[in-house]
Amino acid sequence: MTNRKWVSDNIFTAGLVAIVRSKSDDYCFEAVAALGVGGCNIVEATLTTPGALDLVSKVREQLPNITMGIGSVLTVDHVLAAVDAGAQFVVTPILNTAVIKACNDADLPIVCGAFTPTEAQTAHDAGADFVKLFPAETLGAKYIKALLAPLPHLRIIPTGGVDITTIPELFAAGCVAVAAGSNLVSEALLSSRDADAITKRAQSYVDAVAKARCS
Repeated sequence: MTNRKWVSDNIFTAGLVAIVRSKSDDYCFEAVAALGVGGCNIVEATLTTPGALDLVSKVREQLPNITMGIGSVLTVDHVLAAVDAGAQFVVTPILNTAVIKACNDADLPIVCGAFTPTEAQTAHDAGADFVKLFPAETLGAKYIKALLAPLPHLRIIPTGGVDITTIPELFAAGCVAVAAGSNLVSEALLSSRDADAITKRAQSYVDAVAKARCS
């Protein structure tokens, strides 16, 4: 059983969620381990990645320093499968209040996808721990700042297109964390099995988040 507040606090404290999404599960576990070495300890494996649930279980068993979640969750059945796999949080690309309720019932933190102010507030009202503003590359920091002006209680985690260059402006806009996928863990890095490169890139993102929060 996960401790919902403990996991949510970990996400907030870290300020960075690494997203592992791949066409193959061949090197995903090693990539998660390399992310951890680089100081990136909050990791989401998407259900679009083969063997994602098995990856979550393996990480939970062998890498206790990693807080491991499951992403691309669309249905209540996905939530139940995430719970069975030992996922410590759930991430959705869309707003589905039934999924939020299932996470609440399981005491599982949820980062719920939203695009509009109404979707973001609905997610919050339904009990989402964080709102995943997606896709961030389309909306941008100016949109997030405008959104938070009348809705300052929202805990926004932008996702989609987040990279080193956009991290400072996203935190300046009021985000509590950011989530990075292919810009952090690219398919090329996974294919090349370059653990050192993944670790170095993770460290650069961790450093960028720390610097953005101090500025």
